[in-house]
Amino acid sequence: MSCNSVDPRKVSQIVNGSGNGNGKGKGKEVASRLFLASQRLRLSPNTEHMPDNYDDLQLEYSPVFCSLERYLPPSMLNVSRDVKVQYIREILARSFPQEEWIRAEKVREYRRRIISRYQPLHRELYTLNPEKFFASSFIKAVSGNTEASLRSIISEHSPGIYTFEMLQPSFCELLLSEVENFEKWVKKKEIQIMRPNMMNGYGVALDDFGLETMLAKLMEDFICPISKVFFPEVGGLALDSHHGCVAYYGKDWAVKESYHADDSDVTLNVCLGNQFSGGEQYFRGIRCGRHRHTGVYTAEAVEDYSHVPGKAVLYHGRHRNGAKATAAGHRINLFLWCRSSVFREMERYQKSFPSWCRICQLEKKERQRELVSATKLELFRMEESRV
Repeated sequence: MSCNSVDPRKVSQIVNGSGNGNGKGKGKEVASRLFLASQRLRLSPNTEHMPDNYDDLQLEYSPVFCSLERYLPPSMLNVSRDVKVQYIREILARSFPQEEWIRAEKVREYRRRIISRYQPLHRELYTLNPEKFFASSFIKAVSGNTEASLRSIISEHSPGIYTFEMLQPSFCELLLSEVENFEKWVKKKEIQIMRPNMMNGYGVALDDFGLETMLAKLMEDFICPISKVFFPEVGGLALDSHHGCVAYYGKDWAVKESYHADDSDVTLNVCLGNQFSGGEQYFRGIRCGRHRHTGVYTAEAVEDYSHVPGKAVLYHGRHRNGAKATAAGHRINLFLWCRSSVFREMERYQKSFPSWCRICQLEKKERQRELVSATKLELFRMEESRV
């Protein structure tokens, strides 16, 4: 009998240590961990399954639990919620190191303090309102829910780099005003804030002062449908967590001209304003974690992208990129790093070479060449031995 055909009652007995009288102490814990580790996630979600609600448990990365539940093996779908929580925690523990969990707890406590004290200037920003936030063409394309409707507004600046009109000028102005108000409040209250984890170190994490729910809704309702079409190979159809921030660029915010890869699977980058020149974004090839610091091939040095207020650029999170110096004025961009816990878990079991990493593909071709050469040599030797 396969793991995925185990009776759900048996699963609960194994995990809870009941049914045999021997599930005590470390033996129970070890048996539970070994069994849960043997259960593999589905490759595609069970769309007919209705996940449990985990909100009351105040879990770390709580939105991830509902998303991951649809990928659970059949034997896990009807077990108790506590068993599911334990299993999903095991998955997340493998995906996020212990220091990441500690940092996440510190961030949650920090956010609670900030949100309990900060009074928003524009409360209308904190609830997603597509008609007020987005360009009508963007709403229509996503509502069409087809690849054709999306491609009608999306241009491919370079392979894997997609651009489209997204934000209304009024929304950009409101968000810039809210960020400015938050910065003034922080300075007045003499609060040391956590700056977003960006290359230049200048900006504000929007999730930290109450915009997390709005940004999560933006990702779920608008970015996921696009990513499902253009980035299915990196979990584009199962994005379930994000990091939202604004980053500042200009003469007062020096930025090193070095490229990096985002801690995301799909990145949304939208210019909010202000008046500026220069500051083009450049891209230097997609890499997996193992090959992140490898060199750049001539074909990967694509044309620079010049930011325009309200216009979005969407790209693979592992696509190495950077920003050139802003020649004049100041530029502020909205970033939404979108992640798929399912994709990151699946990466653990991936044995083939990622199709999107150039170096992996070159290694694959080299191994195939070596295999063909070795096969030819063996056949030649066999033929010689017959003579």
